[in-house]
Amino acid sequence: RHLVRGLPLGALLLLLCAALYAGWARPAWHATGRLAADAAFGSVTLVQGLLVIVLSLASLALYRTLPDPRAALRGLGGPAVALLACALGGVMTGGVAQRVADWLDGDGTSIPGPPVLLTWQASVIPPLLVVLLVLAARLALRARRLARAGEAAVARDYPDDPPDPARTHRIARVRALAGLTDEAPRVVGVTCAVTLLLGAVALVGGLGFHTTPAQAAAGTPRFVAGAADTAQALGSWLVGLGFILFVTWGRRAYKDASARRTIGILWDVGTFWPRAAHPFAPPCYAERAVPDLTWRMATWTGATGGRLVLSGHSQGSVLAAAAVWQLPAAVRRRVALLTYGCPLERLYGRWFPAHFGPAALTALHRDADCWRNLYRLTDPIGGPVRVPGGHAPDTGPAPGADPCDDVDRAPLKDPLAYGRTPAHPLPAPILGHSDYRADPAFAEERARLLARLRPDLPAPRPATGEETDADGSDAQGSAGRSSG
Repeated sequence: RHLVRGLPLGALLLLLCAALYAGWARPAWHATGRLAADAAFGSVTLVQGLLVIVLSLASLALYRTLPDPRAALRGLGGPAVALLACALGGVMTGGVAQRVADWLDGDGTSIPGPPVLLTWQASVIPPLLVVLLVLAARLALRARRLARAGEAAVARDYPDDPPDPARTHRIARVRALAGLTDEAPRVVGVTCAVTLLLGAVALVGGLGFHTTPAQAAAGTPRFVAGAADTAQALGSWLVGLGFILFVTWGRRAYKDASARRTIGILWDVGTFWPRAAHPFAPPCYAERAVPDLTWRMATWTGATGGRLVLSGHSQGSVLAAAAVWQLPAAVRRRVALLTYGCPLERLYGRWFPAHFGPAALTALHRDADCWRNLYRLTDPIGGPVRVPGGHAPDTGPAPGADPCDDVDRAPLKDPLAYGRTPAHPLPAPILGHSDYRADPAFAEERARLLARLRPDLPAPRPATGEETDADGSDAQGSAGRSSG
C-alpha cells in the first residue's frame, strides 16, 4: 500500500528533477546526435507488446476453465483494453513531447530529420482511422436495419393507438441505437487486432530501416511511395489534433451537460475499482461507499430486527450489489434489491466476468430475500441481469409464479404513451436511461417488495418530528445514482 501511494509522488519528484537538469544552462554544449536512450523507447514498445501477448494467453487459459459465452472477446477484454491504452498513451505522449520540444527550442537548429520510431507510429494512425470509419459505417447500417426491423415490435407494444409512422420510426431508431452498446466488444476486438498489427509494422519499420516511412518507401512503386508519404504527413498532424480534441473534450465537460454526463459515466466505471488495480488513477469512491453502505445495513437490521429494500440506479445498482455481497449471510436474507438502469450484466458482467459473471449474480439472487430488475430497450447502459434459469429477457415470469423467482421484469414501455392521452397531453418523451421512477412499474415493484417485508418491519419509532411515508417506505434505502 505504501508503494502504491508513493508512486505518484515519486513520479512527480522525478519529473521535477528531470526538468531542473534539462533546464540548466550549458552554453558550451552542442547537440551532435539523438538522446542516449533513444533506442530504449523501441525496446519499451516491444516489451509492452510482449506483455500484452502473455496476458492474452493467460486470459485464454482462464476462460477455458470456466467459459462464459457472454464474456467480452472470450475473456480477452482486459488485454485488448491494455493494448489500446499502451498504444494511445505512447503515441500521444511522444507526439506532445516532440511538439513541446520544438516550441521550447524556439529558433534553435534542430537535428536533421524527424524521430524515426515516433514517425512510424504516427504513420499508422491514418490506416487505423480508415478501419474505424469502416466500423462506424457498419454500425450505422446495422442500426438502420435494426430500426426498420423493430418498427413491427413497436407497433405490437402499442396496439390500441393509431399508427404514426414518424413516431414508430423514432422509437425503433432509439431502440436500435441503444442496442449498439452490445457491439462494443466486437469494435474493441477489431480495433485491437488492427492496432497490434500496425504497431508491429511500426516497430519493425522503425528498428529495421532506421529511416522514416517516406524514406524507406523510396524506389517503390509510385502508389506505395505516395501512400507512405501521405500517411507520414497526416499522422504527424493527427497526433497534434488528437491532443487538442482531448483537451477540448475535457473543457466541454464544464459547459455541456451531455458531455459531462458521458465523461461522468466513464469516470464512475474507472474509479469504481480499487487503486491497487491502477495506482495512478483517482481515488476509488467504492472503497468508501461500499463499506459505509454495508455497515449501515448491518447495524440497522441488527438494531431493529427489521428488513429493508435497497434500490439503486445505474452505477448505484453496482454499488448496491457490491454492498450486499459484503454482508453476512444472515443479514443478506433480510435485504431485498430493486435495481433499474442496471449495467451489472451488460457492462460489468461482460467485461469483468470474474467479479460480476453468471455465478456471482446467481449467488446474489439466491442469497438476497428478493431481487427485481427494471430495464428498457431504449436504455444504452442498463439491461437485463440474465440470471441463469430465469425467464427470457424479453418476457415476464409465468402467470401465477412468484415474481421473485426471476430477477428481470419484462422490458418497460418507453415512451409510456405512444400518442396523446389525458395523462400525457403532449407526446411522452423517450426516457432511455433516465427517470425510471416516473414509470408506474417502479412504484409497483417497490410496493411489492415492501409488502413482502412488512411482517418483519420494526415497530414504529417514537415521534421525532420527522415525516415518514405511510406506506412503510421509511424502510427503504438507496444506493444513489450515477452521473448518468
